[in-house]
Amino acid sequence: MGQTLARSVIGGFLWLAAASLLATTAFAQTVGSEGLSPTLSAIKTAHTVRLGYRESSPPFSFLDQSGRPIGYSLELCEAIVEEIGVEVDDPNLRTDYVKVTSDDRIDAVLQNKIDLECGSTTANAERGKRVAFSPLMFVAGTKLMVPKGAPISGVADLKGRTVVVTKGTTNEQAMHAVDKKLSLGLNIVTAPDHEQSFRMVNDGKADAFATDDILLYGLIARHKAQEYFRVVGDYLSYDPYGIMFRKGEPQLAALVERAFRKLGSNRDLVPLYNKWFTARLPTGERLNVPISLQLEEAFRAMDDSPSANN
Repeated sequence: MGQTLARSVIGGFLWLAAASLLATTAFAQTVGSEGLSPTLSAIKTAHTVRLGYRESSPPFSFLDQSGRPIGYSLELCEAIVEEIGVEVDDPNLRTDYVKVTSDDRIDAVLQNKIDLECGSTTANAERGKRVAFSPLMFVAGTKLMVPKGAPISGVADLKGRTVVVTKGTTNEQAMHAVDKKLSLGLNIVTAPDHEQSFRMVNDGKADAFATDDILLYGLIARHKAQEYFRVVGDYLSYDPYGIMFRKGEPQLAALVERAFRKLGSNRDLVPLYNKWFTARLPTGERLNVPISLQLEEAFRAMDDSPSANN
């Protein structure tokens, strides 16, 4: 990813976050009897925070060998839960894990089924009209997973072939856009989640799986399939990730940012990244994806400690 374009992506993400925060302040906010926003008031009453998780988005959100949700995004959400506990004066909040998919995750937020969505969700202007996002936690982009040995080195080699995408993702939009632009005549099919998309290529039902590159590397590592599949092509989209939550609640938005800034000021963001992207995962695999200069720069911007400007 070129530095100029990457800076533009991060700048666009920061603009989106700022615009979202400004937009939320324009709404009249209903508050509970203790001056809490609707989401925080409901959490205080239930003593529970509901976290939306994904089953097959390693290393962001996935299941360990015992079926327990784990991942980078969930750890970030846990830090937000701690901050929520401070805000509602309840340090012993329970956590409920609610499974979501790429297709229903936004509705889960809008319909009040979850309080935080802790997955691998792209924050873009279109989605920002409906939901709010945390500060930047990762930058990815659409690439292709293909069988090793297949004569495919980029999207142009897919002319007339079948490509699987996961339903409800920005990757689906990216593939339709490139198909139209290059007149490739692609047969674009959808699967309900990344695991099913992976299996379609594995089973020979699709020639390629198009999704964010980091998710492809995670799935290949999880299936120990490095000798069978490879990730190819130029980036077909650029996707900044964030934790998703309900729009129109400035108190909640400020709390989420405060949680990120505490992690940044304590120098915890980079070690947390390394835990999930460079070290061996609890499930045994290792991705070996070092932090990008662009993401490291974004994390430094979260550091409010006195030494940050020294």
